[in-house]
Amino acid sequence: MFARKLTVERIDSTGQAHLCPIKWIDSFSMRNFTNDAIFDDTLPVADGLLEAGYRVPLDRLQSSMEDWFRRKSYLAPGDHLRVTEADAPHAQR
Repeated sequence: MFARKLTVERIDSTGQAHLCPIKWIDSFSMRNFTNDAIFDDTLPVADGLLEAGYRVPLDRLQSSMEDWFRRKSYLAPGDHLRVTEADAPHAQR
């Protein structure tokens, strides 16, 4: 079920990447167990690391996580998220 390893990073206003704390990722994942079934196949593993099933669309995951992190005031106004497949050889960082 958790076949993909995803990297979740906060990109600050200067363009620097920072791994998102597992606390943030866990907050998003636990919320979505009851609110959006598409994200049930996610498992927070460590800072900046989320495992997910193949049915989880990365673009939707990224936009939903960014929205949730903004509502929780985890992201500053100039920050945004980057979610990439950690094991994908073509992933740009």
